[in-house]
Amino acid sequence: MPDKHILIVGAGLCGSLLAVQLAKHGFRITMVEKRPDLRKTDISAGRSINLAFSDRGLKGIKRVGLEEKVMSLCIPMKGRMLHDKEGYTKLSSYSGREGEHINSISRSGLNAVLLDEADSFENVDLIFDAACGSVDLKKAQAWFERPSGEKFEITADYVIGTDGAGSVVRKSMMENRDIRFSFSQNFLTHGYKELSILPKDGQHQIYKNALHIWPRGENMLIALPNLDGSFTVTLFLAYEGGKYNFNNLTDPDIVEEYFKTDYPDAYELMPHLKDEFFENPTAPLGTIRCMPWTFQNALIMGDAAHAIVPFYGQGMNASFEDVAVFDQLLLENEFDIDKTFTAFSSQRKQDADGIADLALDNFHEMKSHTAQELFLKKRELELAFEKEFPEEYASKYSLVTFNEDVGYHEAKERGRAQDKVILFLLNEGLLPEDLSLRQKLDLINEHTETYLKQEVIKV
Repeated sequence: MPDKHILIVGAGLCGSLLAVQLAKHGFRITMVEKRPDLRKTDISAGRSINLAFSDRGLKGIKRVGLEEKVMSLCIPMKGRMLHDKEGYTKLSSYSGREGEHINSISRSGLNAVLLDEADSFENVDLIFDAACGSVDLKKAQAWFERPSGEKFEITADYVIGTDGAGSVVRKSMMENRDIRFSFSQNFLTHGYKELSILPKDGQHQIYKNALHIWPRGENMLIALPNLDGSFTVTLFLAYEGGKYNFNNLTDPDIVEEYFKTDYPDAYELMPHLKDEFFENPTAPLGTIRCMPWTFQNALIMGDAAHAIVPFYGQGMNASFEDVAVFDQLLLENEFDIDKTFTAFSSQRKQDADGIADLALDNFHEMKSHTAQELFLKKRELELAFEKEFPEEYASKYSLVTFNEDVGYHEAKERGRAQDKVILFLLNEGLLPEDLSLRQKLDLINEHTETYLKQEVIKV
């Protein structure tokens, strides 16, 4: 059995799943979190109350045997419910195949399940309320400080940073002159703010089994269901520009005017809007890319290595897939951690960049394209393909969300090619009604393969 001591910095979703996975193998684990134990206090602070959970995340959960517990926290979401300004709605399914859907899940509820499981192992020590200040990457030593000012250090055989977008472990890599560390952090012009639609008589006030979207060109509102009958509502809005933006929504009257103008049906369901708008923080949206992810006796994974914007609902799923990939490499390398660190850092990077690109793609798709006629025609065609030819076609969304054996990079390349080909053929009138569905699919597949070979599409 493995006899190494591993220090995990950060007890969020990624770190907690990793602790459980490594504990099952017999490693001695110390996991330290800067925040209080979320099982004992509310630490949401108006951010990321619930998340979209799908097949790639489930892959990681299945490896530790927690599928039943986790799925009990989920609400299935069958598709996007699009809301226009007149209050009319249209459900756009996520897949044409039977049984494929994503799930809304409570971040804190999921984290609590993972922490409880980690706590059940004698070889796991959990420490909360202790912020990491710095890390010695070679000695696998880290220094921590409690809110009281008490300081202490922990030395292990290896350190793994799962401490999020502001990772201290990553910062220690950046500051080490012996590593040529590349880092970029790019922010969108938009930020986000979380609001809510409360239940009525304990029930959801709008359709429960969908991710609701109010696309408005440059900005949008989305809502995910919660088990208590509420919806977590997120406003994605530019910081500046346009008639309404975060910088000029400075008093309750302007906020009310904005919501009445752009999201009238949602506004009617949000009596606490004005209070929540000014109580909850506005947060930025950014993408972090860096390399390498390992140096000496340290590794970073999850958001610490590849934080992304939330528009594909894959941030948590990508982090859980990190754990699954890491575990598979650990087994293949017969528990040699040094080899596993190196293999993980090099092999996973391309897929991390792939989902970062896809998340940015989906930002533009969700806020504007979802409501465009050409896009709706493309989606109808794709859903028909998936229903009629489930083994032969998968849309970009399906490749990313429901095909966990397809890497993010491959899903990006094929998905983008398919999108461009279908939109081109539709726009040019080259998919007429007199063509059978089979003929349309064959034509699209032919052009997609040509596109992927970087040849000119000829009609």
